[in-house]
Amino acid sequence: MIDLDALLATHATEDIVISAVTAAELFHGVERLSGVSRVRAEAFVESVVALLPTMAFDLDIARTHAVLAADLRSRGVAVGAHDLIIAATAVSLDYGVATRDLRSYPKITGVPIVRW
Repeated sequence: MIDLDALLATHATEDIVISAVTAAELFHGVERLSGVSRVRAEAFVESVVALLPTMAFDLDIARTHAVLAADLRSRGVAVGAHDLIIAATAVSLDYGVATRDLRSYPKITGVPIVRW
């Protein structure tokens, strides 16, 4: 699970937001669980979305998405649709992506990666 306190402390001087798509992926993860695991995960996800501003997919991000998608296609590189939307959100806002996914995001041009 994400050590949110450590991530926030390390980047205390930076604005930190969550993509609406990231929130959706977290909520989806909760929905797939049951019992105590679900209760713990749901509490964690709710604390994250309560703490961090959520960035919606808007027209500016859509334009960035189009540029990134075209670049990937021209290079014959594929990444997941959600990863590309999250990356477009970050690039559009000039933010990095905090992730453990070192397969997809390094393929996307211009995405600073914050590994946690």
